Amino acid sequence: MNISSMREMAFQCIYSLEVQKQKMSEDYIDLFIESEGITDKNAQNYIKTIAMGVANHEEEIESFIASNLKKDWNINRISKIDLSLLKLAIYEIQYKKLEYKIVINEAVELAKKYGEENSANFINGVLASVVKELEE
Repeated sequence: MNISSMREMAFQCIYSLEVQKQKMSEDYIDLFIESEGITDKNAQNYIKTIAMGVANHEEEIESFIASNLKKDWNINRISKIDLSLLKLAIYEIQYKKLEYKIVINEAVELAKKYGEENSANFINGVLASVVKELEE
């Protein structure tokens, strides 16, 4: 399984928790991995690392999101898909220190695949603003 596929699976795991309004746990991640039939150990480790990382830094990540929204927006207006993609991307940029151009590109592609018509532009704009804030 390549990194893009692993990232997509991590997004799906994060999204499923957003929808269910549950706290992330290793048991939940194991259940997700099992239900998706993911046998690749690298993929399992990647999904666990990303999902638990997002959960452990959720307050900081949501603060990044909230501070980079336009004035008339708040985090509660963001679709669960877009919110999950933003959390994943911000975690990878801020805490995993991955190349932001790659992370943003993949988040935008996932937004095109799973999100609404304007999701890709929205994700791109928020993440560009987050990167600018982090570079200051």
